[in-house]
Amino acid sequence: MSYLHIAYIHLATVLFASILGALLLVNKKGTASHRRIGKYYMMLMLTTAVVALLMPAKVGPAFLGHFGFIHLFCVLVLYAVPTAYFAARKGELAKHKYNMICVYLGGILIAGAFTLMPGRLLHKWLF
Repeated sequence: MSYLHIAYIHLATVLFASILGALLLVNKKGTASHRRIGKYYMMLMLTTAVVALLMPAKVGPAFLGHFGFIHLFCVLVLYAVPTAYFAARKGELAKHKYNMICVYLGGILIAGAFTLMPGRLLHKWLF
């Protein structure tokens, strides 16, 4: 699979996840729809993180010739999503909320802002 195919998959999953995540943040918590949409959101974010790990760093230093600083957000997502899921299952709602806010802020907003920097693929596509 080429770099562009991976980038398209990554972009599609993160776009859907950003919309679902925003809906989850603003709507009532604990409802059946929150739980259902939340599961889709978590699956999309996990997929986004795994796919992003397949994309080599093209800007800045690369660890092992592949991983850049932006890949740290993948680690955040891969840790925080399961942690949030199991926290919700145990009724630890404050822990669930904290982890999900970290996923949205770090995994979507901050990482997304970095992808708009010059030299990155999304910057080339948009500008």
